[in-house]
Amino acid sequence: MSHGHQDDQPSRLLADSLSYADVRGPVDAERAVRMYREDAALTDSCPDSPQCPQNPQTGSIYRYSLSPFAEWIKALLAVPFVLYSQPHGVLEDPDRSVDTLSQTREEAHRRYSEIFRDIEAMIDDHIAHQNDAENPFPSKLKLLVPSIGPFFTRLPLEAAFKFQDNKRYISSRRFVSPSFNDIRLILNSAQIMAVTTYGTLQLATFDGDVTLYDDGQSLEPTSPVIPRLLDLLRKNVKIGIVTAAGYTTADRYYARLHGLLDAMANSADLTPSQKQSLVVMGGEANYLFEFDSSSPHLLAPVPRQHWLTPEMAAWNEQDIAQLLDVAEAALRDCIKTLNLPATLMRKDRAVGIIPVSPEIRIPRESLEETVLLVQKILELSTVGRSRRVPFCAFNGGRDVFVDIGDKSWGVTVCQRWFSQKEGPHGVIKGENTLHVGDQFLSAGANDFRARSVGTTAWIASPVETVELLDELAELMGKKMS
Repeated sequence: MSHGHQDDQPSRLLADSLSYADVRGPVDAERAVRMYREDAALTDSCPDSPQCPQNPQTGSIYRYSLSPFAEWIKALLAVPFVLYSQPHGVLEDPDRSVDTLSQTREEAHRRYSEIFRDIEAMIDDHIAHQNDAENPFPSKLKLLVPSIGPFFTRLPLEAAFKFQDNKRYISSRRFVSPSFNDIRLILNSAQIMAVTTYGTLQLATFDGDVTLYDDGQSLEPTSPVIPRLLDLLRKNVKIGIVTAAGYTTADRYYARLHGLLDAMANSADLTPSQKQSLVVMGGEANYLFEFDSSSPHLLAPVPRQHWLTPEMAAWNEQDIAQLLDVAEAALRDCIKTLNLPATLMRKDRAVGIIPVSPEIRIPRESLEETVLLVQKILELSTVGRSRRVPFCAFNGGRDVFVDIGDKSWGVTVCQRWFSQKEGPHGVIKGENTLHVGDQFLSAGANDFRARSVGTTAWIASPVETVELLDELAELMGKKMS
């Protein structure tokens, strides 16, 4: 089924879409990071801040996330869908309706494209405002979507829509309007187009569960993700696996990542430098391991003093212990109050609850309730109000944990670690970083925090990760050629 005025080449679509706007200046990434930190602090410090509505796809409750932006786009696209979808066409004579449906499909595609082009221009204006420290007035986009944060790059949304429309036939649908998932994937495509067009992708970080492998599983040798990660390494892109799994020894991470680690060790076309371009950051931001072919488990722990940022080094151990004590007491109360079939697990930098038996699945609603309750108790506690130690309470799908730090710090450590190895000319900034994860919506949303230090792509399964990496490889290949 063809679409009017569409092109199968995303790079050509991208060039057409960006030709009118490339005169704009670059994004001030350092200012963007500062604004994210300030916005996050403001949001977390307002216990009465309004809650965003529930997402119809998952039912999860969220606050200050990308979703209001996506839902706003969804509402804009609903108008041309209602005007041009022609659902009554199924009742007409097939021979007579073919031309009509083709015309309405082309018209819907044109109107959708115009909307994304207008949003793209509003993002450019928003970036101009965020780069201008002297301008006290909000951008038009900020007025329309108050929860919107800073951007690290422009977003070629029109080109991304055309690319996804060729795959998902959004303009051809007559009964199903553009969905939240359609928009999520369009935003993903726009982001990877941006990081490969307006700059160079230097660092790609990935969540573990549901991103690289199914929840609770491991990265097996047969995983289609592995050759695509190896391809990134061959292109000299650094890789960080930033996971909530908090293990203190390399053997536990090897058990989860052995397919990738063995493939790297046995690869004949990866240089020693490229093999050193992979790290594992565990416990959100608490344990760093780097690839080491001489290690029995192909990973070597890096002493904490070698990679802590100055801000992280200032976190007081007494404050950390006090925060975990408060979290532990709150979790114990949840086990009792909600009658959870769970047991408590305390680590040096985390505390959480896990099912008493691997076969037991705690209801999602109970996990979400636990996260929100524990998070609120921590925010209102003495150590939480002091804001001296950041923390992340999140729903892991089968468990709930409170970690010291969050993935914004984990990605930051990866950026600094590889920047130090590359020297003063190899600084990795937010616009050169892409974090891929699935937790941008549910309570805690630990991947969402990574948006404060780099660009992000929101996937829903390892299958989507493979598709994203294929799209990324195609765009990087076209740029190099």
